[in-house]
Amino acid sequence: MEELLNNWEKKSGENQKKYKQWLKRADKNKVLKAMPDLHEAAFEQIDCLACANCCKNYSPRFKMPDIKRISKHLGLKETAFIDRYLSLDSDGDYVTKSAPCPFLGSDNFCTIYEKRPSDCQRFPYTDEDVFLKRPAITLKNTSFCPAAFYVIEKLIQVTG
Repeated sequence: MEELLNNWEKKSGENQKKYKQWLKRADKNKVLKAMPDLHEAAFEQIDCLACANCCKNYSPRFKMPDIKRISKHLGLKETAFIDRYLSLDSDGDYVTKSAPCPFLGSDNFCTIYEKRPSDCQRFPYTDEDVFLKRPAITLKNTSFCPAAFYVIEKLIQVTG
């Protein structure tokens, strides 16, 4: 594994101010051009199943299409699914009632992987413009996701 990822949590904590400043002034075109290759490089080195920090500590948003799809898959009425697993957060979004995610297995596999929420499918947004458009989320993600940390570090090196 690349040296950059050694002690990544500590490095991320120390670099949050730098990341925040970089996200404010980053050249959007350069960043968007570099992101796909860096996203691929990150996931060549990082095994999400060995980490699962996202599933252990945070909840995705469950939008209505997600709720419909997952509740059908589980054989539950939508209201029963919501009552059992979800609550509304301060932004009015449905999120899991508990952490870790109730669909995270002891082997770090998602028990609803094929039907998982779109937020889970897209996470950590290291291959889309959300990375720049929502800097607060990107900063948070770099603090617990080694792939987000890797991509922002490499983007800073590549784009300045």
